[in-house]
Amino acid sequence: MTARVLFVCSGNLCRSPLGAQVLVARLGRDAPAFTVESAGTIAEDGAPMDEAAVAQSRRLGGSPDEHRSRYLTASIASAADLVLTAERSHRAAVVSLAPRATKRTFTIREFGRVLDALEPADLAGVASVPELIERVARLRGTVAVPSDPGEDDVDDPYRRSEATHARVADEIDRALSTVTDALRAVV
Repeated sequence: MTARVLFVCSGNLCRSPLGAQVLVARLGRDAPAFTVESAGTIAEDGAPMDEAAVAQSRRLGGSPDEHRSRYLTASIASAADLVLTAERSHRAAVVSLAPRATKRTFTIREFGRVLDALEPADLAGVASVPELIERVARLRGTVAVPSDPGEDDVDDPYRRSEATHARVADEIDRALSTVTDALRAVV
């Protein structure tokens, strides 16, 4: 059984497809163990990815050509084993649609931050993606939160400068480095 990872942002044009594509690229040979998808809280179904985000995805090894936006629904959110959102507001939207997803929904940066703060012993005995997510959810309260909660958010680069797109892509990539290592360790 493959583990389902869902990335969520607003329009499903920049951050969430970029995150999904970068995760698949980073997973490499382990990618078939996962179904990696994306959706947006205000997305219109069927739109191609933003061109500036396409360039960043390619720069980071992603494959953006087949992406088409889709609107986040309760069934999409409920089907995911792990939901990684761009912002805390997206996390709230996911939880509102699928309350049972609360413990498996994080911002991208929050999930990476919590994983970075854990000791190897904290993840001892974890042998599957559901166990990893349950353990991170349980320990998230033991990790210091940023003084500015906005540090767990990823800015929306839509219709902004190339530099903003590059900064956002690099933030997502950094967070996904830790996430990828943790996911690979349990497949």
